[in-house]
Amino acid sequence: MKKNALSATPKVLFVTPEIYPLIKTGGLADVSGSLPAALRELGADVRVLVPGYPKVLAGIKNKRLLHIFHDLPETDEARLISAKLPGSGVPLFIIDCPALFQRDGNPYQDPSGTDWPDNARRFALLSRIGAILASDASPLSFRPGIVHCNDWQSGIVPALLHFAPGRKKAASVMTIHNLAFQGIFPAQTLDQVGLPPECFNMEGVEFYGNFSFLKAGLYYAGHITTVSPNYAQEIQKEPLGFGMQGLLAHRSEQLTGIVNGIDTKDWNPAADRHLVQTYDTDNMAGKAANKRALQEKMGLDPDPAIPLLGIISRITHQKGLDLLLKVAPHLLDEPVQIVLLGTGDAALEEGFRKLARAHPGKVAVLIGFDEGLSHLIEAGVDLFLMPSRFEPCGLNQMYSQRYGTPPVVHATGGLSDTVVDVNPRTLADHSATGFVFRHMTAVDLHACVRRALAAYRDHATWRSLQRNGMARDFSWEKSAADYLALYRTVLSAEC
Repeated sequence: MKKNALSATPKVLFVTPEIYPLIKTGGLADVSGSLPAALRELGADVRVLVPGYPKVLAGIKNKRLLHIFHDLPETDEARLISAKLPGSGVPLFIIDCPALFQRDGNPYQDPSGTDWPDNARRFALLSRIGAILASDASPLSFRPGIVHCNDWQSGIVPALLHFAPGRKKAASVMTIHNLAFQGIFPAQTLDQVGLPPECFNMEGVEFYGNFSFLKAGLYYAGHITTVSPNYAQEIQKEPLGFGMQGLLAHRSEQLTGIVNGIDTKDWNPAADRHLVQTYDTDNMAGKAANKRALQEKMGLDPDPAIPLLGIISRITHQKGLDLLLKVAPHLLDEPVQIVLLGTGDAALEEGFRKLARAHPGKVAVLIGFDEGLSHLIEAGVDLFLMPSRFEPCGLNQMYSQRYGTPPVVHATGGLSDTVVDVNPRTLADHSATGFVFRHMTAVDLHACVRRALAAYRDHATWRSLQRNGMARDFSWEKSAADYLALYRTVLSAEC
């Protein structure tokens, strides 16, 4: 590669299974909707490849057919469509393959919550087309220097490129958003995805006798990233390595943690259309108005003085909500209210419903997801609870600080990287933004919330915490610049 090519802003193909605002199941969609836009603002030519689910095709305008792929192993025909991402205008490449993607449910599961039995075929198609577009086999004039893959669903792109000898091909970056999801399938799946038998071994795609999409990406990618520096360290050892800690430790020199940003236009208390009254650091009256509105909407006693604790989360073991369920009855012995929005494990959902029935006017639970309500909760609650056992990055703790809502978090992953615990030193230097507990026990969680409630009763301390958090810069600008520098490093290594 010529030296002047390295100094130029790279062309990037960003491969993802979901993207906000078209289709979302978690934080990956937020990253996919925001990072490419931030990179383009820095001058990069970034295009996003995404499957054509019903919501994706329904949510775009001015579709244009680019190419028809015939006789790919996964399907007889797949159409490649170009469009623009609503809001940002980021260019999209959409795989229109009704046999694999035009289904009810979410991208990975049917309406009953069961994984689609042909997920290997479905995301092998995403990876195959990603690999084609990232090589000189591409039918398009756009030729990326970098293909940026995200989570297991695009994990075999680097492997496919590795076993495409003689072709000019893009360098690959593989991002882990959550190592717990690894795309594991039976060994015979290898025959369906276009990879040779020789890659099925420990130094390849084999994982305890099975085939792992994610391990393929981690083994063959030119560089690996994950979504916070602390998480990059945690996944190199047990328990958060989930069996891949040895490979990740071996590749530590090609492993970088970059904290996710947030969409500071969508998440801005001074201009948030979901709030009953906007506010900023200099005028916090709107926060009180949103608290009243939230209490009324959720059937809580309309008491402005009582501390209101909020949770927006998948209701799962990972998120520590089983621990919160144990602690909640003790918290409710004090004058507090709790509001929860989320969905997940059926037994935990019923546990929180039971808690709400036992404490009318003090606990409100909505099982499901409501974008507008999530904004109102961030603005209306006094404390945000995020006791995750592990959290690669997390977004809500950043939203909370931006909205003047100090978070309570477990010291793990991106929560450690983005929340500064309250203590005499951090209060004195104005860096404190929330409350951090170190040990994942009910005792420690309870003690941390009580410490936060004590700070809430000290008006001067609380206002200082709110100001500190609202002054933090969680925009994508710095993270995008870090990715851009990384792309150049990877391209340089390919020379």
